[in-house]
Amino acid sequence: MTPGGAGVQHHEADTAGSVGTAHPDRADRAAHPDDAFEATAGQVLAGYLNARCADFLRSLRLYGESGSDTAAAAEAASALRCSARRIGGTLHTFRVLLDPVWADQLRTELGWLSGTLAQEYACTARLHRLVSALGRLSGSGPVPGSGSVPTARNGEGSAAGAGALTVGASRAGALLERQLTLARTRSHSAALQALGSSRFHAVADAVAVLASEVPLAPVAGAPAAEILTAPRTAAERRLLDAVSALPLARAAHPYNAEALVHGLATPSDGETQDAPWHQVRLLLRLHRYAQEVRQGSGSPDPVLAEAGRALDRHRDAAEAAAAAANAARTPRIAPATAYALGVLHADQRLEVEAARYEFQRIWQRTAVTAP
Repeated sequence: MTPGGAGVQHHEADTAGSVGTAHPDRADRAAHPDDAFEATAGQVLAGYLNARCADFLRSLRLYGESGSDTAAAAEAASALRCSARRIGGTLHTFRVLLDPVWADQLRTELGWLSGTLAQEYACTARLHRLVSALGRLSGSGPVPGSGSVPTARNGEGSAAGAGALTVGASRAGALLERQLTLARTRSHSAALQALGSSRFHAVADAVAVLASEVPLAPVAGAPAAEILTAPRTAAERRLLDAVSALPLARAAHPYNAEALVHGLATPSDGETQDAPWHQVRLLLRLHRYAQEVRQGSGSPDPVLAEAGRALDRHRDAAEAAAAAANAARTPRIAPATAYALGVLHADQRLEVEAARYEFQRIWQRTAVTAP
């Protein structure tokens, strides 16, 4: 599989030198935030986008060269999605400094590409997570990378319950493997089709051009210290407003029975309860990317990075719980299988609550350390 074509490779070869040598002033300003604010907003923003586009093209080349090496392909695809997210997030936050029609179109296409590539690896990770959890809960297997939720609680683990779980766990695991392997195969086919499509080649070519030429708006010629602050502040305000709407007081309890009951009630209830947390995760990511534009190659805020990882775990657990619930709705499954899937669903919802608790603790630190 060789994503991209001769045109993309030609662009990459042309732009690699321009990113590294044609704009040394941009690279220097992006690497040194104090100097960056002596430059124009367009120079700082272009320097950051140039670097991220170079990362995108490098990851694309590595992905094409990975061949049958699945580990290398997964690593390259992860880096490719990371670069695409950063480019798209920057186009969104600093849209006022760019050609808005062009920025919106490229951001949409980058979101499509990142989402398409993510599905296959998400299915693989979800299957591993659920099968490992089943082994942990039934006592029939090791617990690789066990989470922060205890494996035993008062009132659980009776002989009858443990026996039913042991009987149903193997069948539940087989059912999940069939469903998620099918989903992974379909996602892989979709990714192959996407990488061979004219739509993908257009995206890759647009990124290759962006690596050396950024279509800036006239306002981007103003000093960076005057212009870049407003978009960053707006991104931070959207994040703070979204976090303020979260039930952080309820999440302050490690195992909140009320929230857990709502999460177990119906699939729609769980999705409705999770949606604000997913939105905060996206807004936190945009806020972090906006900070990167200011800081250049400086170290990211470790507290925000830790909060982002907690929300990633929240997302993974919520999606795993949804997969277990979907498997439990399979017609004509044995009662023991349904019981095992129900226990698995409850376990993953407890992981959701643990991630919320962790985020609440981390966010309290940001409130204390904020200037």
